[in-house]
Amino acid sequence: MVSRAFALFLLVPLAASGAELEGVRMDEQLRVGSQALQLNGMALRTRVFFKVYVAGLYLPQKTRDAAQALRMPGAKRVALVLLRDVGADTFVSSLVEALKENLNDAEQARLKPQVEELTGLMQKIGEAKKGMVIGLDFAPGAGTSVLVNGAAQGRPIAGDEFYPALLRIWLGEKPVSDDMKKRLLAGA
Repeated sequence: MVSRAFALFLLVPLAASGAELEGVRMDEQLRVGSQALQLNGMALRTRVFFKVYVAGLYLPQKTRDAAQALRMPGAKRVALVLLRDVGADTFVSSLVEALKENLNDAEQARLKPQVEELTGLMQKIGEAKKGMVIGLDFAPGAGTSVLVNGAAQGRPIAGDEFYPALLRIWLGEKPVSDDMKKRLLAGA
């Protein structure tokens, strides 16, 4: 289990400069573990006409290429800042549906334990409240960590294969939004 002090360290910015979208400010650089990451892009997620969250994609190096972002070695982060309250069931079903859209049957079967772990963690978190920051972090060898407002939730989800599958929600062939994909891949 990650200590609170270490979880807060994961959120420490490397530079004071940043980007802003919908009133949400994200640092240009931060660290996941010991690795420095760059803000690759920010995007707004809407459903119907509701603003749901602002997402920020952090990578070791900036890129405009989805395939490169998915296979890029090293740590990564997707930061989600909620702009409205979202029930746990709604949040979880949206994640699962987006994964199904981007994974073939064999991938879904192989990653089922990790998907169930993630959905269990999200259910334990409960309702995602407006202003909540959900971090989905990847560290090679350690797996995928879920952080809420900087605090680690449960233990990391094992496996280096799961995080690229999770990233396909936003960067895959059938992303939750083509506009989000384009903006998260704003790159250099």
